[in-house]
Amino acid sequence: MASIGPVSDLRNYNMILEKVSACSPVYLTVNGKRKYTIRDIADDEEFEKTKAMLRLMCELNEGRHSGEDEGYVPSDDVRAYFHCKSE
Repeated sequence: MASIGPVSDLRNYNMILEKVSACSPVYLTVNGKRKYTIRDIADDEEFEKTKAMLRLMCELNEGRHSGEDEGYVPSDDVRAYFHCKSE
């Protein structure tokens, strides 16, 4: 479960780091508002992978909509285009 505390708690950073674990970040506040997050590196890597996957899915969806709106390009034309590019 997440833990919330003021940024001033960083004076005793060992106490803060002990609270950080997988799936349990520590949120630090400034003037009562969330400002910073300290999380386990494995969670951070998973977060970055999820963001990349979401970006890819958005791009693929945009391409699908473009194909539906503007028409699809035949696969032979795509192959010919990239074949010419490689030469």
